[in-house]
Amino acid sequence: MNKQATLKIYGRVQKVFFRDSTRRKAKKLDLTGWVMNELDGTVKIVAEGKEKDLKQFIDWCYNGSMLAKVDKIDIDWEEATGQFENFKIKY
Repeated sequence: MNKQATLKIYGRVQKVFFRDSTRRKAKKLDLTGWVMNELDGTVKIVAEGKEKDLKQFIDWCYNGSMLAKVDKIDIDWEEATGQFENFKIKY
């Protein structure tokens, strides 16, 4: 059964290629959803896929791109909606 994880990433995560790195990692794990910068300086991610893959993805998010510095991540879990076809960057 697939799950959905909504993440809010805090720290130095904008202007450090975090969104593009996130998109590439999500695609490697066969996750769907999106990532986008928020006005408050955080990054929001909605990802769907197998729970084990989502957990691996979340672990990766704590490091993110080489220039990023993640301070904390808020995570909300739900059942997957199946509404996404791929993983993309939202603007």
